Amino acid sequence: MTTTSQAWHLDAPGRRCMMSGNEAAARGAVEAGVQVVASYPGSPSVQVLECLAAVAREREIYAEWSINEKVALEVAAAGSLAGLRALAVMKADGLNVALDFLTTLPLSGIRGGLVLIVSDDPGAHSSVKEEDTRYLAVPAHIPLLEPTTPADTRDMIAWAFELSEKCALPVMVRLVTRICHARGNVTLQPIHAGSQTPRFDPDPGYITAARFHGRAHERLDNLLPLYAAAPFNPYTGPADPELTIVAGGVSHCYALEAVERLAAGDRVGILRVGTLWPFPEAPVLAVLRRSRRVLFLEEIEPFIEEQTKLVAAEHAAELGPLEFLGRRTGQVPWVQKARGMGEMDPDIATRALAAALDIPFEQGATRSAEAQAALDDLPMPLRQPSFCAGCPHRAAYWAIKSALAMDGRQGFALGDIGCYALGVMPTGYQAIRTVHSMGSGVGLAAGFGKLRAMGLDQPVVAVIGDSTFYHSGIPPLLNAKTTGADYLCIVLDNGTTAMTGHQPHPGCGVDALGDPTSAMPIADLVRKLEIPLTVGDPYDVHGTVAAILELLQRGGLQVLLLQQPCALQALKGDKRRKVTVDPERCRGDACGCGRLCSRVFACPANTWDSAAGRAVIDEVVCAGCGVCAALCPEGAILVEPPQGDAHAAP
Repeated sequence: MTTTSQAWHLDAPGRRCMMSGNEAAARGAVEAGVQVVASYPGSPSVQVLECLAAVAREREIYAEWSINEKVALEVAAAGSLAGLRALAVMKADGLNVALDFLTTLPLSGIRGGLVLIVSDDPGAHSSVKEEDTRYLAVPAHIPLLEPTTPADTRDMIAWAFELSEKCALPVMVRLVTRICHARGNVTLQPIHAGSQTPRFDPDPGYITAARFHGRAHERLDNLLPLYAAAPFNPYTGPADPELTIVAGGVSHCYALEAVERLAAGDRVGILRVGTLWPFPEAPVLAVLRRSRRVLFLEEIEPFIEEQTKLVAAEHAAELGPLEFLGRRTGQVPWVQKARGMGEMDPDIATRALAAALDIPFEQGATRSAEAQAALDDLPMPLRQPSFCAGCPHRAAYWAIKSALAMDGRQGFALGDIGCYALGVMPTGYQAIRTVHSMGSGVGLAAGFGKLRAMGLDQPVVAVIGDSTFYHSGIPPLLNAKTTGADYLCIVLDNGTTAMTGHQPHPGCGVDALGDPTSAMPIADLVRKLEIPLTVGDPYDVHGTVAAILELLQRGGLQVLLLQQPCALQALKGDKRRKVTVDPERCRGDACGCGRLCSRVFACPANTWDSAAGRAVIDEVVCAGCGVCAALCPEGAILVEPPQGDAHAAP
């Protein structure tokens, strides 16, 4: 078995590799002969396109980071309509952006296989919310599949392309965080290189019309025989189980683990539902006929539970009385009490099964008492999410918070999604007061900025990152321009899509393969909109405060572009400025600002020497930005120029 993921793209049938779910998804697409792939970076599935971009030249695949998810789906759909197999990848939030276009495709139909990977994030590990996208496949009238393991992901993605071509519909494959980032053994299958020459046949064309609604339903109905022959809805367990678990996705793995932990294999059957829509009635009916009690395990919402109950209601006379155990009946909690999230885990699954079978179970019982006690006694420091050391966003928020306070009119700042969403945290000085979706801060400000005539006398500031500006910030800013909205839009430009791993955006001048491309700087866009523009450096914190104050007093629609590279990219260089603390100048606890550098400014590089009672700089993580030196009231923090750069600014 190959243990490194570097071999996932080799044409070596039968070879076993250890892959993540994202790598397995990319492998399935390569094996199916994908020729076009487009995505907007979003965790947890951001690595799918990165994997495909890494082999794009070798495999003659067109791969792009699109400006947003709707455009990504449109680019992939163009490949499909030209007869190529195409893939679009996005997270749950991105499907909301692409949904308008997605719901038209089943009415027009497609040509080459078109697969849409959507990654949900149960537990909101890298998102601001949980969202169950399975429900969106229903009104979109598209097939929905859900794998359970990385190996299953490879199989299902490859099959999804075939399914799409047979039904002339895009096929949605739902991944979740625990699949995307999990690793497992995957056996490689032959790669079928995409060799189709693209050609669009305009006759009869692909037109969306309401009269084609019935045709979309017919295409879905035609899938059920294909589902019956597919290996993705297996039942395992006794022929006459005391209880049957119906599970989907990664919850199927938890069901297997729960049965094993409770040694209940002779009492419990398990049905895995992998083809979720149209709902596979035949295997579900077979389970209902053999079992009087059914337990549902899934995340985030009770989608399978609800669909199964509809099937049971339609066949009530045949099936007789049934007992359903799940989220709607209370046996499975809607959310984890500790986090308030709908993510499933092995302990939740085991507790639910143990209660249903009346088997005693105590969480953690598989560990020894001594080991559990040692874990309970282990001191774990509480750490809030924080900006990286030297992050220009920290300096920007310090300036925004300070300027609004100095302005004195109770102004407020609005934000949205990205690294800069940490502005809601104490470590971001709670500088922004709203976080909803990408670009929403600029859109909300366009609304607030029209309330002057009604008596709103508070200054309004919108904060948006550079990648988000391209994604969804331009339309609301243009709206504000045409309506005459009064607010200050601050664009935090760190030159990359930092939150998801430094993918390029239209301002970077490179594409997904790293090749040079035509860049469209934000400053040029704003100037072409004829909106007043000020460009600043967030590390010049005093200058930024002054600029914000001036723009707030000036009023009207203004854009302040704060430019400084992402600190993580700066750390890769060898010209970081060295920052030190002069212990003679540092007043320690006597500092009138209450340890401004380490406690208030709270950069991770600004630490505290408790023995000496003085501040100290952690040189390992310090990015050398020098903001703390500008803020220190005693001038105790010193910034040296990097080696070979005697003219560097202090």
